[in-house]
Amino acid sequence: MVKPLQVQNIEEAAHLIDPVFRDTPHVEDTALARRVGRDLALKLETFNPIRSFKGRGADYFMREAGDRQRVVCASAGNFGQAIAYAGRARGIAVTVFCARTANPVKVARMRELGAEVILDGDDFDAAKDAARTYADARPDRRFVEDGHETRISEGAGTIAVELAPLKPDTLLVPLGNGALIGGVGCWTRARAPRTRVVGVCAAGAPSMAESWRRGEPVVSTAARTIADGVAVRVPVPAAVERMRGLVDDVVLVDDAQIREALRVVRDTVGLILEPSAALGVAAALHHRFAGGTLATIVTGSNFSPELLAELA
Repeated sequence: MVKPLQVQNIEEAAHLIDPVFRDTPHVEDTALARRVGRDLALKLETFNPIRSFKGRGADYFMREAGDRQRVVCASAGNFGQAIAYAGRARGIAVTVFCARTANPVKVARMRELGAEVILDGDDFDAAKDAARTYADARPDRRFVEDGHETRISEGAGTIAVELAPLKPDTLLVPLGNGALIGGVGCWTRARAPRTRVVGVCAAGAPSMAESWRRGEPVVSTAARTIADGVAVRVPVPAAVERMRGLVDDVVLVDDAQIREALRVVRDTVGLILEPSAALGVAAALHHRFAGGTLATIVTGSNFSPELLAELA
């Protein structure tokens, strides 16, 4: 049985997690609104030491980790940074498995934060398999799976608490392994039920979209997208189960649309985002949603040098 997320835990986390990750700003820009064709609020999760929202859930989770327990995880980059940051603060050793194709900027940052980084596998899900095997063979290691652990999702759900004053009619949430949309959806459904929660997947990594539609995990043969942070091929079953009743719709955006969104945000708000963070903006540009106000979560800005050159 899948352990459910708890609204009270999300509200507890909103007070407990490291203040460096809390109370992030939002932006409502008139130039952006003109490009989108309607108002769109951006919740900016980029102004913190790891430049992504992942610190919220990692900090809340690591609060319950045992003293001197060694943690093993897999990551495309941002989750690994978050666990490394929280581990360093508590003296907990962290090993992160990444695909051999992982963003080198993110890999370097994880190592700077004190994590041991092992490159193994052709994609994120292969690296996760290697991480699980590694931890299973070592009794002193705890394997931590983003999207499965309730406290990680509950920590991410604190974003919804902070968005509440905006009262958006539709909230566009980048959808990777489901930790973010699970936590945000849980709190929103309980405390702001008039807000529609819409997940946004990369068209090149549609496994979570298909899983939500079918109500069960659907594995993709490949995940090919510039949005490495949401390039999920093998869904986390618990995350798929938790999405039931919490998510109103899931839409897809392709890489060309993501690139357009990155340029729009750069040219209007003046921010350079990583591709995964622009999914909500891409959806606002290319999908039609019911009337009312729109908001999206800008999940990170750990972009690669290659992306920066491409956008120049």
